Amino acid sequence: MKEIAVLGSTGSVGVTALDVAGRFPDRFRVVALAAGRNVALLAEQIKRWRPELVSVACAQTAADLRARLGSLKVEILPGAEGVVAAATHPAAKLVVCAMVGALGLRPTYAAIEAGKDIAFANKEVLVVAGQLVVDAVKRRGVRLLPVDSEHNAVFQCLQGCETGALRRIILTASGGPFRTWAPEKFLSITVEDALRHPTWRMGEKITIDSATMMNKGLEVIEARWLFGLPAQQISVVVHPQSIVHSMVELIDGSVIAQMAIPDMAIPVAYALAYPERLPLDHLKPLSLLECGRLTFESPDPERFPCLRLAYAALEAGGVMPACLNAANEELVAGFLSGRVTFAAIPHFIEAVMSRHPNRAVSCVEDLLEADGRARALTRELIAA
Repeated sequence: MKEIAVLGSTGSVGVTALDVAGRFPDRFRVVALAAGRNVALLAEQIKRWRPELVSVACAQTAADLRARLGSLKVEILPGAEGVVAAATHPAAKLVVCAMVGALGLRPTYAAIEAGKDIAFANKEVLVVAGQLVVDAVKRRGVRLLPVDSEHNAVFQCLQGCETGALRRIILTASGGPFRTWAPEKFLSITVEDALRHPTWRMGEKITIDSATMMNKGLEVIEARWLFGLPAQQISVVVHPQSIVHSMVELIDGSVIAQMAIPDMAIPVAYALAYPERLPLDHLKPLSLLECGRLTFESPDPERFPCLRLAYAALEAGGVMPACLNAANEELVAGFLSGRVTFAAIPHFIEAVMSRHPNRAVSCVEDLLEADGRARALTRELIAA
Protein backbone atom coordinates (compact mmCIF):
# COMPACT_ATOMS: atom_id res chain seq x y z
CA MET A 1 0.00 0.00 0.00
CA LYS A 2 1.38 3.41 -1.02
CA GLU A 3 0.18 6.42 0.99
CA ILE A 4 -0.21 9.57 -1.11
CA ALA A 5 -0.95 13.26 -0.62
CA VAL A 6 -2.52 15.21 -3.48
CA LEU A 7 -1.88 18.96 -3.73
CA GLY A 8 -4.37 20.58 -6.10
CA SER A 9 -6.87 17.76 -5.68
CA THR A 10 -9.79 19.60 -7.32
CA GLY A 11 -7.84 20.57 -10.46
CA SER A 12 -7.75 18.47 -13.61
CA VAL A 13 -4.56 16.56 -12.75
CA GLY A 14 -5.56 16.11 -9.12
CA VAL A 15 -8.94 14.71 -10.13
CA THR A 16 -7.24 12.34 -12.57
CA ALA A 17 -4.76 11.20 -9.92
CA LEU A 18 -7.57 10.38 -7.51
CA ASP A 19 -9.51 8.59 -10.24
CA VAL A 20 -6.49 6.42 -11.09
CA ALA A 21 -5.80 5.72 -7.41
CA GLY A 22 -9.45 4.81 -6.90
CA ARG A 23 -9.21 2.08 -9.52
CA PHE A 24 -6.54 0.37 -7.42
CA PRO A 25 -7.79 0.57 -3.81
CA ASP A 26 -5.43 -2.21 -2.74
CA ARG A 27 -2.41 -0.16 -3.87
CA PHE A 28 -3.09 3.45 -2.81
CA ARG A 29 -4.37 5.25 0.29
CA VAL A 30 -4.93 9.02 0.33
CA VAL A 31 -3.73 10.58 3.59
CA ALA A 32 -3.87 14.31 2.72
CA LEU A 33 -5.57 16.61 0.23
CA ALA A 34 -4.95 20.27 -0.58
CA ALA A 35 -7.31 22.39 -2.66
CA GLY A 36 -8.36 26.00 -3.10
CA ARG A 37 -12.00 27.04 -2.89
CA ASN A 38 -13.93 24.29 -4.68
CA VAL A 39 -15.53 23.05 -1.49
CA ALA A 40 -18.27 21.06 -3.23
CA LEU A 41 -15.83 18.78 -5.05
CA LEU A 42 -13.40 18.69 -2.14
CA ALA A 43 -16.17 17.55 0.21
CA GLU A 44 -16.96 14.68 -2.16
CA GLN A 45 -13.28 13.72 -2.27
CA ILE A 46 -13.04 13.75 1.52
CA LYS A 47 -16.11 11.52 1.87
CA ARG A 48 -14.66 9.12 -0.70
CA TRP A 49 -11.08 8.96 0.59
CA ARG A 50 -11.32 9.85 4.29
CA PRO A 51 -7.93 11.64 4.44
CA GLU A 52 -6.42 12.52 7.79
CA LEU A 53 -5.61 16.13 6.79
CA VAL A 54 -7.11 18.63 4.35
CA SER A 55 -5.86 22.07 3.35
CA VAL A 56 -7.97 24.87 1.84
CA ALA A 57 -7.35 28.43 0.71
CA CYS A 58 -8.58 30.39 3.73
CA ALA A 59 -10.46 30.28 7.02
CA GLN A 60 -13.81 31.07 5.40
CA THR A 61 -13.39 28.18 2.95
CA ALA A 62 -12.47 25.94 5.86
CA ALA A 63 -15.71 26.92 7.63
CA ASP A 64 -17.77 26.28 4.49
CA LEU A 65 -16.12 22.88 4.08
CA ARG A 66 -16.72 21.96 7.72
CA ALA A 67 -20.41 22.77 7.31
CA ARG A 68 -20.64 20.44 4.31
CA LEU A 69 -18.91 17.59 6.12
CA GLY A 70 -21.16 17.60 9.18
CA SER A 71 -19.96 15.07 11.73
CA LEU A 72 -17.24 13.61 9.52
CA LYS A 73 -13.93 13.89 11.36
CA VAL A 74 -10.99 15.37 9.43
CA GLU A 75 -8.36 17.98 10.30
CA ILE A 76 -8.80 21.09 8.13
CA LEU A 77 -5.99 23.65 7.92
CA PRO A 78 -6.34 26.91 5.94
CA GLY A 79 -3.77 28.94 4.05
CA ALA A 80 -0.18 28.38 3.01
CA GLU A 81 0.75 26.58 6.22
CA GLY A 82 -2.03 24.09 5.60
CA VAL A 83 -0.69 23.22 2.15
CA VAL A 84 2.79 22.68 3.60
CA ALA A 85 1.29 20.45 6.29
CA ALA A 86 -0.44 18.36 3.62
CA ALA A 87 2.78 18.17 1.58
CA THR A 88 4.78 16.99 4.58
CA HIS A 89 2.20 14.64 6.12
CA PRO A 90 4.24 12.05 8.05
CA ALA A 91 2.47 9.06 6.49
CA ALA A 92 2.75 10.19 2.86
CA LYS A 93 5.31 8.34 0.76
CA LEU A 94 4.43 10.11 -2.51
CA VAL A 95 3.18 13.68 -2.94
CA VAL A 96 1.28 14.53 -6.13
CA CYS A 97 2.15 18.18 -6.79
CA ALA A 98 -0.65 19.38 -9.08
CA MET A 99 -1.14 22.97 -7.93
CA VAL A 100 -1.23 25.68 -10.58
CA GLY A 101 1.49 28.30 -10.74
CA ALA A 102 4.26 29.49 -8.45
CA LEU A 103 2.05 28.91 -5.38
CA GLY A 104 3.28 25.33 -5.49
CA LEU A 105 6.91 26.28 -4.77
CA ARG A 106 6.90 26.27 -0.96
CA PRO A 107 4.88 23.06 -0.45
CA THR A 108 6.83 21.17 -3.13
CA TYR A 109 10.16 22.25 -1.67
CA ALA A 110 8.93 21.35 1.82
CA ALA A 111 7.83 17.90 0.64
CA ILE A 112 11.27 17.26 -0.87
CA GLU A 113 13.01 18.39 2.31
CA ALA A 114 10.71 16.04 4.25
CA GLY A 115 12.00 13.13 2.15
CA LYS A 116 8.89 12.55 0.03
CA ASP A 117 8.95 11.25 -3.53
CA ILE A 118 7.24 13.74 -5.84
CA ALA A 119 4.82 13.07 -8.71
CA PHE A 120 5.36 16.38 -10.38
CA ALA A 121 2.75 18.23 -12.46
CA ASN A 122 3.41 21.79 -11.24
CA LYS A 123 5.90 22.80 -13.95
CA GLU A 124 6.07 26.39 -12.72
CA VAL A 125 8.00 25.24 -9.65
CA LEU A 126 10.92 24.04 -11.78
CA VAL A 127 10.62 27.07 -14.03
CA VAL A 128 10.96 29.39 -11.05
CA ALA A 129 13.37 27.40 -8.86
CA GLY A 130 14.91 24.66 -10.98
CA GLN A 131 18.41 24.65 -9.51
CA LEU A 132 17.21 24.84 -5.91
CA VAL A 133 14.71 22.02 -6.43
CA VAL A 134 17.15 19.74 -8.25
CA ASP A 135 19.80 20.33 -5.58
CA ALA A 136 17.28 19.49 -2.84
CA VAL A 137 16.18 16.31 -4.67
CA LYS A 138 19.78 15.13 -4.87
CA ARG A 139 20.53 16.07 -1.27
CA ARG A 140 17.47 14.28 0.11
CA GLY A 141 17.72 11.27 -2.25
CA VAL A 142 14.08 11.42 -3.37
CA ARG A 143 12.48 10.78 -6.76
CA LEU A 144 11.11 13.58 -8.95
CA LEU A 145 8.65 11.76 -11.23
CA PRO A 146 7.29 13.91 -14.09
CA VAL A 147 3.54 13.88 -14.71
CA ASP A 148 3.29 16.32 -17.64
CA SER A 149 2.64 14.12 -20.67
CA GLU A 150 5.73 15.39 -22.52
CA HIS A 151 8.20 14.97 -19.68
CA ASN A 152 6.66 11.70 -18.63
CA ALA A 153 7.15 10.55 -22.23
CA VAL A 154 10.83 11.54 -22.16
CA PHE A 155 11.20 9.83 -18.79
CA GLN A 156 9.71 6.63 -20.21
CA CYS A 157 11.91 6.77 -23.32
CA LEU A 158 15.03 7.05 -21.16
CA GLN A 159 14.34 3.95 -19.07
CA GLY A 160 17.26 1.59 -19.62
CA CYS A 161 19.40 4.19 -21.41
CA GLU A 162 22.94 4.56 -20.16
CA THR A 163 24.09 7.86 -18.68
CA GLY A 164 25.57 9.95 -21.47
CA ALA A 165 23.56 8.24 -24.23
CA LEU A 166 21.12 11.15 -24.65
CA ARG A 167 21.85 13.63 -27.44
CA ARG A 168 18.62 15.62 -27.66
CA ILE A 169 15.08 15.88 -26.30
CA ILE A 170 12.26 16.59 -28.74
CA LEU A 171 9.15 17.93 -27.03
CA THR A 172 5.95 17.76 -29.04
CA ALA A 173 3.27 20.47 -29.00
CA SER A 174 -0.27 20.30 -30.33
CA GLY A 175 -0.07 23.86 -31.63
CA GLY A 176 -3.28 24.66 -29.77
CA PRO A 177 -6.38 26.14 -31.42
CA PHE A 178 -4.54 28.89 -33.35
CA ARG A 179 -1.89 26.86 -35.19
CA THR A 180 -3.30 27.78 -38.60
CA TRP A 181 -4.76 31.21 -37.80
CA ALA A 182 -3.34 34.20 -39.65
CA PRO A 183 -1.35 36.43 -37.26
CA GLU A 184 -3.65 39.40 -37.90
CA LYS A 185 -6.61 37.37 -36.57
CA PHE A 186 -4.91 37.10 -33.17
CA LEU A 187 -6.18 40.62 -32.37
CA SER A 188 -9.75 39.30 -32.25
CA ILE A 189 -9.21 36.10 -30.22
CA THR A 190 -11.75 35.65 -27.43
CA VAL A 191 -11.49 33.71 -24.19
CA GLU A 192 -13.90 31.14 -25.62
CA ASP A 193 -11.67 30.72 -28.69
CA ALA A 194 -8.56 30.19 -26.56
CA LEU A 195 -10.22 27.67 -24.24
CA ARG A 196 -11.30 25.48 -27.18
CA HIS A 197 -8.27 23.16 -27.24
CA PRO A 198 -8.37 20.67 -30.13
CA THR A 199 -7.04 17.56 -28.34
CA TRP A 200 -6.70 18.00 -24.55
CA ARG A 201 -9.17 18.85 -21.77
CA MET A 202 -7.33 20.82 -19.09
CA GLY A 203 -7.75 23.63 -16.59
CA GLU A 204 -8.13 27.21 -17.82
CA LYS A 205 -4.61 28.43 -17.07
CA ILE A 206 -2.79 25.61 -18.84
CA THR A 207 -5.25 25.76 -21.76
CA ILE A 208 -4.47 29.44 -22.33
CA ASP A 209 -0.74 28.68 -21.99
CA SER A 210 -1.17 26.01 -24.65
CA ALA A 211 -2.89 28.50 -26.94
CA THR A 212 0.02 30.99 -26.62
CA MET A 213 2.58 28.13 -26.59
CA MET A 214 3.95 29.52 -23.34
CA ASN A 215 3.14 26.09 -21.94
CA LYS A 216 5.74 24.59 -24.26
CA GLY A 217 8.23 27.28 -23.31
CA LEU A 218 7.74 26.48 -19.64
CA GLU A 219 8.19 22.80 -20.49
CA VAL A 220 11.52 23.55 -22.18
CA ILE A 221 12.73 25.15 -18.93
CA GLU A 222 11.30 22.26 -16.92
CA ALA A 223 13.07 19.73 -19.18
CA ARG A 224 16.37 21.50 -18.69
CA TRP A 225 16.20 20.77 -14.95
CA LEU A 226 14.55 17.37 -15.07
CA PHE A 227 16.99 15.89 -17.57
CA GLY A 228 20.10 18.02 -17.16
CA LEU A 229 20.43 19.25 -20.75
CA PRO A 230 21.14 22.79 -21.93
CA ALA A 231 18.55 24.67 -23.99
CA GLN A 232 20.41 23.87 -27.22
CA GLN A 233 19.62 20.19 -26.75
CA ILE A 234 15.90 20.67 -26.13
CA SER A 235 13.82 21.24 -29.26
CA VAL A 236 10.11 21.62 -29.95
CA VAL A 237 8.05 20.29 -32.85
CA VAL A 238 4.35 20.86 -33.46
CA HIS A 239 2.41 17.59 -33.70
CA PRO A 240 -1.31 18.40 -34.00
CA GLN A 241 -2.55 14.84 -33.46
CA SER A 242 -1.07 14.63 -29.90
CA ILE A 243 -0.26 10.93 -30.30
CA VAL A 244 3.54 11.14 -30.04
CA HIS A 245 3.97 12.75 -26.64
CA SER A 246 7.70 13.38 -26.99
CA MET A 247 10.90 11.79 -28.30
CA VAL A 248 14.54 11.40 -27.41
CA GLU A 249 17.45 11.22 -29.82
CA LEU A 250 20.41 9.13 -28.65
CA ILE A 251 24.07 9.53 -29.53
CA ASP A 252 23.94 6.68 -32.08
CA GLY A 253 21.17 8.44 -34.05
CA SER A 254 18.32 6.32 -32.68
CA VAL A 255 15.10 8.21 -31.92
CA ILE A 256 12.74 6.70 -29.34
CA ALA A 257 9.17 7.99 -29.13
CA GLN A 258 6.42 7.43 -26.57
CA MET A 259 2.96 7.17 -28.11
CA ALA A 260 -0.50 6.92 -26.56
CA ILE A 261 -3.96 8.38 -26.78
CA PRO A 262 -4.12 11.92 -25.33
CA ASP A 263 -5.29 11.03 -21.82
CA MET A 264 -3.57 12.24 -18.64
CA ALA A 265 -4.45 9.01 -16.83
CA ILE A 266 -1.48 7.35 -18.57
CA PRO A 267 1.36 9.61 -17.32
CA VAL A 268 -0.35 10.00 -13.94
CA ALA A 269 -0.56 6.22 -13.49
CA TYR A 270 3.09 5.76 -14.46
CA ALA A 271 4.18 8.35 -11.89
CA LEU A 272 1.97 6.91 -9.15
CA ALA A 273 3.14 3.32 -9.58
CA TYR A 274 6.72 3.80 -10.84
CA PRO A 275 8.66 1.65 -11.58
CA GLU A 276 5.62 -0.58 -12.14
CA ARG A 277 2.83 -0.07 -14.68
CA LEU A 278 -0.87 -0.19 -13.93
CA PRO A 279 -3.43 -1.89 -16.24
CA LEU A 280 -5.65 0.99 -17.43
CA ASP A 281 -8.27 -1.21 -19.00
CA HIS A 282 -10.88 1.58 -18.99
CA LEU A 283 -8.97 3.52 -21.68
CA LYS A 284 -9.42 2.97 -25.38
CA PRO A 285 -6.24 1.44 -26.86
CA LEU A 286 -4.24 3.45 -29.37
CA SER A 287 -5.03 2.44 -32.97
CA LEU A 288 -2.57 3.81 -35.51
CA LEU A 289 -4.93 2.77 -38.29
CA GLU A 290 -7.63 5.03 -36.84
CA CYS A 291 -5.13 7.85 -36.29
CA GLY A 292 -4.20 7.95 -39.95
CA ARG A 293 -1.44 10.42 -40.75
CA LEU A 294 0.87 11.78 -38.02
CA THR A 295 2.41 15.13 -38.96
CA PHE A 296 5.17 17.32 -37.56
CA GLU A 297 6.12 20.95 -38.24
CA SER A 298 8.21 23.76 -36.78
CA PRO A 299 6.49 26.18 -34.39
CA ASP A 300 5.79 29.54 -36.01
CA PRO A 301 7.69 32.26 -34.10
CA GLU A 302 5.43 35.00 -35.48
CA ARG A 303 2.29 33.37 -34.12
CA PHE A 304 3.91 32.13 -30.91
CA PRO A 305 6.59 34.54 -29.58
CA CYS A 306 6.11 33.19 -26.03
CA LEU A 307 8.24 30.18 -26.94
CA ARG A 308 11.14 32.49 -27.86
CA LEU A 309 10.72 34.41 -24.60
CA ALA A 310 10.95 31.21 -22.57
CA TYR A 311 14.20 30.22 -24.28
CA ALA A 312 15.52 33.74 -23.62
CA ALA A 313 14.63 33.49 -19.91
CA LEU A 314 16.34 30.12 -19.65
CA GLU A 315 19.46 31.50 -21.34
CA ALA A 316 19.50 34.53 -19.01
CA GLY A 317 19.16 32.36 -15.90
CA GLY A 318 19.07 33.92 -12.44
CA VAL A 319 15.62 35.19 -11.51
CA MET A 320 14.55 35.74 -15.13
CA PRO A 321 12.57 32.48 -15.46
CA ALA A 322 10.70 33.45 -12.28
CA CYS A 323 10.02 36.85 -13.83
CA LEU A 324 8.74 35.25 -17.05
CA ASN A 325 6.44 32.92 -15.12
CA ALA A 326 5.04 35.60 -12.82
CA ALA A 327 4.29 37.96 -15.70
CA ASN A 328 2.63 35.16 -17.64
CA GLU A 329 0.43 34.13 -14.69
CA GLU A 330 -0.75 37.70 -14.19
CA LEU A 331 -1.43 38.17 -17.90
CA VAL A 332 -3.34 34.91 -18.29
CA ALA A 333 -5.53 35.96 -15.36
CA GLY A 334 -5.94 39.35 -17.02
CA PHE A 335 -6.95 37.77 -20.32
CA LEU A 336 -9.46 35.44 -18.65
CA SER A 337 -11.03 38.41 -16.86
CA GLY A 338 -11.19 40.55 -20.01
CA ARG A 339 -8.53 43.09 -18.97
CA VAL A 340 -5.86 42.00 -21.49
CA THR A 341 -6.11 40.95 -25.13
CA PHE A 342 -4.67 37.63 -26.23
CA ALA A 343 -2.23 39.30 -28.64
CA ALA A 344 -0.89 41.56 -25.87
CA ILE A 345 0.25 38.70 -23.63
CA PRO A 346 3.72 38.14 -25.18
CA HIS A 347 4.34 41.88 -25.60
CA PHE A 348 3.68 42.58 -21.93
CA ILE A 349 5.83 39.62 -20.87
CA GLU A 350 8.73 40.91 -22.95
CA ALA A 351 8.28 44.39 -21.49
CA VAL A 352 8.39 43.04 -17.93
CA MET A 353 11.48 40.96 -18.67
CA SER A 354 13.27 44.00 -20.13
CA ARG A 355 12.46 46.14 -17.06
CA HIS A 356 13.11 43.56 -14.34
CA PRO A 357 16.70 43.43 -13.04
CA ASN A 358 18.30 39.99 -13.22
CA ARG A 359 20.46 38.55 -10.46
CA ALA A 360 21.75 35.26 -9.17
CA VAL A 361 19.63 33.07 -6.90
CA SER A 362 20.83 31.90 -3.50
CA CYS A 363 17.58 30.96 -1.75
CA VAL A 364 13.82 30.62 -2.18
CA GLU A 365 13.29 34.14 -0.84
CA ASP A 366 15.25 35.60 -3.80
CA LEU A 367 12.78 33.93 -6.15
CA LEU A 368 9.71 34.99 -4.22
CA GLU A 369 10.95 38.59 -4.18
CA ALA A 370 11.49 38.50 -7.96
CA ASP A 371 8.07 36.90 -8.42
CA GLY A 372 6.41 39.69 -6.44
CA ARG A 373 8.26 42.44 -8.28
CA ALA A 374 7.43 40.98 -11.70
CA ARG A 375 3.76 40.70 -10.76
CA ALA A 376 3.69 44.32 -9.63
CA LEU A 377 5.32 45.44 -12.89
CA THR A 378 2.82 43.42 -14.90
CA ARG A 379 -0.15 44.87 -13.06
CA GLU A 380 1.20 48.38 -13.68
CA LEU A 381 1.43 47.68 -17.41
CA ILE A 382 -2.07 46.23 -17.52
CA ALA A 383 -3.51 49.25 -15.70
CA ALA A 384 -1.65 51.85 -17.81
